[in-house]
Amino acid sequence: MPLPFLTADHAFDDVADDAALPFDDRDQWRRPYRPGPWRVGASALLLLLASFVLFAAVIIAFAGSLIGAAVCAGLAVLVIVASLRLLRMGTWVSAHGLRRVRFLTTQTVAWAQVSAVRTAQQPVRWLGLPRTVQGQALILVRRDQGAQDGGPQALLTDRNADFLTRHEAFNRAADSIEVWADEYRPTA
Repeated sequence: MPLPFLTADHAFDDVADDAALPFDDRDQWRRPYRPGPWRVGASALLLLLASFVLFAAVIIAFAGSLIGAAVCAGLAVLVIVASLRLLRMGTWVSAHGLRRVRFLTTQTVAWAQVSAVRTAQQPVRWLGLPRTVQGQALILVRRDQGAQDGGPQALLTDRNADFLTRHEAFNRAADSIEVWADEYRPTA
């Protein structure tokens, strides 16, 4: 007996639900996919670590060392910020353009600068590590991109923390970003 209300992807079973709602503001930045379990799990572990460090800060403060407590509290705040940034990483779209959020940097490309967005088979990094495996990638080709820029950029891969073992979710996300590009990218 299927229980669609218990699954996270039950809305994708209906084609009508994939259409944008009339009250959706297309000028706001949105990620057209859900964060994957690897990313959410890593962030949850970081938040758990931060709670232990904050608990240690409270114990140190009661022991009388306020400088040590402040250092522990500062470390906990850094871990919390890192956890939240890890959850924010990914590809975001709006009517203004495409935004790629990495851990330390954010790059925004206006739709007028986008030449193509396409899916390609190529070697991709496994969970962002230096090891590469054969997989799929959603490629961004910019109009102003030269040979010195390193070529096309991979926006998403089916082996990153959002889509590892979730190939259907990768295909939906890639198709969604390609639709945004076709809708907002100027032709010619």
